[in-house]
Amino acid sequence: MQEIMRIQADENDASSHSLVLGIATTAEEVEQLQRLRYEVYTNEMNVVFPGAINGVDIEPFDKWCVHLMVKDLKTDAVVGTYRILSPEKAVEAGGYYSEQEFNIDQLAHIRHVLCECGRSCTHPDYRNGQAIMLLWNGLARYLLSNNYRYMLGCASVSLADGGVQASKVWRAAKRDIDAHPDRPRMVPINPYPLDKLTLTDDAKTPALIKGYLKIGAHICGEPAFDSDFNSADFPVIIDVANIDPRYKKHFGLV
Repeated sequence: MQEIMRIQADENDASSHSLVLGIATTAEEVEQLQRLRYEVYTNEMNVVFPGAINGVDIEPFDKWCVHLMVKDLKTDAVVGTYRILSPEKAVEAGGYYSEQEFNIDQLAHIRHVLCECGRSCTHPDYRNGQAIMLLWNGLARYLLSNNYRYMLGCASVSLADGGVQASKVWRAAKRDIDAHPDRPRMVPINPYPLDKLTLTDDAKTPALIKGYLKIGAHICGEPAFDSDFNSADFPVIIDVANIDPRYKKHFGLV
């Protein structure tokens, strides 16, 4: 693994972890990440991975991607990941993964500086914020070091609750989209009919999407229905220029 940065454990806090962020450099490391993805997604969302073999999420786009990797230095366990597809590798791959779910023609003018991130997950024992902040730091550093400006991704919201959470996310996103008609849109190929759902008072915005929005990302279209993940997938894009100043400083962008 090519190391990027570390977070040392607090000796006075037994629950804290010593984490290291890096880039997977071997086939064995990529397989560890694919196994983590399988474990997290199947256990928590009952995801069906068509290409999975022996508990490993083998996905065709993996070979074109850079794979971020978070490990616990205490146990050597792999606990978090994101994969990144650069615009150049997207050309080699025949497009972005997102184009299987969305028409992104309105992003044509920025494709040369548009990366895509996806297949994100963290082990449930490492969701105190440290692992995901390391991963987001890795995404930001990748953009900066390669002179890219935008990061595109799909935020999956489980439909196990009948679509209640997804409905809440969409209603808030629609208000933001309507307020910014000049922004480019992504159009779902197989849209999920969220407007037909009844929103309950106790619906909560998923933590990952809340984090994206807090940093400065925005949802740029209606969600697509992903039958394998049983999820509503929201298209999310972030412009480096619009990242919240506090996070720019944290990620080393200023």
